[in-house]
Amino acid sequence: MKKLTMLEMGRMTTSEFKESEKMPLVIVLDNIRSLNNIGSVFRTSDAFRVESIYLCGISATPPSPEIHKTALGAEDSVDWQYFEDTHEAVKALQERGYRVMAIEQCQGSTMLDTWQAWENEENLFGYGVVMGNEVKGVQQSVVDMCDGCLEIPQFGTKHSLNVSVTTGLVIWDFFKQFKKLKNL
Repeated sequence: MKKLTMLEMGRMTTSEFKESEKMPLVIVLDNIRSLNNIGSVFRTSDAFRVESIYLCGISATPPSPEIHKTALGAEDSVDWQYFEDTHEAVKALQERGYRVMAIEQCQGSTMLDTWQAWENEENLFGYGVVMGNEVKGVQQSVVDMCDGCLEIPQFGTKHSLNVSVTTGLVIWDFFKQFKKLKNL
């Protein structure tokens, strides 16, 4: 096997990305401290054509050398908005008809491996997923506003994953369902 060169991969340009169809998924970052985590979320969001990222509270915004270090330019391709308060971001999504899910360990949460986002293409509404602070998780008052809670099943000794890893797993799960639905 031979590794592919950048040219052989045929990646789209930033302009082509901006014009392309996106997965109807908005990532809401609730007070994320690490600029490397934020950059990683941008890069993963670019890879799977996430609609946009909402940066909330203390979450830093581009332009930033620290975000760029892990985003590698994805902060230019993926649309983003800043909200002073995460509650405003959730409300804005719900007003647009999006279902908003907290990614958190909660009573009555749905395990991600059993979650079905969309039943059919005619029922293809948007989702927002709220990713919580590295220490405190998603604020309880934000969880209370959400339409549901998704949890990643874990089987080891730790009770949490890094927020950028968690975001990657969630995006991948939504993308697999979206890809199958759209026959991509």
